[in-house]
Amino acid sequence: MKSRRVARVIAIILALLMAFSIVFVAIESLTAKAVATQAEINRLKEEKKEYERRKREIQSRINTIEFERMTEMAKKGVLDDRIMLTGLEIDNINETIDFYGTLIVEKEAEVVAAQAKEDGQLQLYKRRVRDMEENGTISYLEIIFASTSFSDLLARLDFVRDIMQADEKTYFDLTIAREETEAAKEVLKHTKLEMEDERHLLETKQSELEEQLEEASALIEKIEADLETEKALRAEVQADEERVQREINQKEEELRRAQEQARRAAANRVRGTGTLGWPVPSNGTVISGYGIRMHPVFKVYRQHTGIDIPARHGASVVAADTGTVLTSAYNSTYGNYIVISHGNGVTTLYAHLSSRRVSENATVTKGQVIGLIGSTGISTGPHLHFEVSINGSRVNPVKYL
Repeated sequence: MKSRRVARVIAIILALLMAFSIVFVAIESLTAKAVATQAEINRLKEEKKEYERRKREIQSRINTIEFERMTEMAKKGVLDDRIMLTGLEIDNINETIDFYGTLIVEKEAEVVAAQAKEDGQLQLYKRRVRDMEENGTISYLEIIFASTSFSDLLARLDFVRDIMQADEKTYFDLTIAREETEAAKEVLKHTKLEMEDERHLLETKQSELEEQLEEASALIEKIEADLETEKALRAEVQADEERVQREINQKEEELRRAQEQARRAAANRVRGTGTLGWPVPSNGTVISGYGIRMHPVFKVYRQHTGIDIPARHGASVVAADTGTVLTSAYNSTYGNYIVISHGNGVTTLYAHLSSRRVSENATVTKGQVIGLIGSTGISTGPHLHFEVSINGSRVNPVKYL
């Protein structure tokens, strides 16, 4: 009778253990996901260290006498490099924060699963104790001495050993489950603190970016405040604009010839839809139009070859139409700029970008992000300078948008 009672206890223990194994599998799955997310965070941290190293190099260059001897536009190029890296740092931090958000959700699920495992083990332990109380404490010696033969004795010894191991494992698993729950809670707490550190760092970098943008803008304003320098600057700008247009025309011709030679091959140029979309989704305002405009101080007239669209630093710039990237480069006038050919002699230019997201010869689709708003080159604040050319001549973009 007692043997049947003991067997029933062991059967209950085994059944409960099998039920809780589902919880263990769930915890293992969550842990695997968390490890993958943590790997991405570690990768971003290494990337961040590289940005910091490159910024230290640029700052060291700024602190040298050679920097003071540079021309104003050469200085602006160095400042643009520093601004670009700060922008990349901000992108990195935002991405890291996103991963921390995912990791926290996973860690919270781990805590819930660990707590469920602990609660299950506790119920299992309570069930075993309650069963012993209800049925009376089983004497291991009583079971052994009740044997009727040597073979029966050996069987009972195995039976007693199974009972003892089951009881010991139940208590051991409860202890481990409690430790795992506490560990999961501690990791969750630590992860949340790390995320807060990243948020504070983001605020610091955003303030740093604002200071750097003001410094770069002040340099351009200083250049434009001097009449002789302004004249030299305008000559440089005009030369740059003409050179860029020559490059556009040359590359358009090269692309046209390649298309004729390739004909139906995969290398054929992608043609646009024929209509241009707005290149800055976050803003539809034009702060400076196409055509002749006057210098605010010296009243000197000059040609503005495109339109200026303001937006926050780091906002998305998209392709106005489907096409092929002719140019993705940097120069002192346009800063970071991109030129896209849309076929039928139509090209668009996107200038003063903080960063470029496409390379030359890449195929882009209408509305695809190709870069981010910045203030590189001759610019006194974050905006997009947008140009449209038809068969090699610049036209008013507004008429084609």
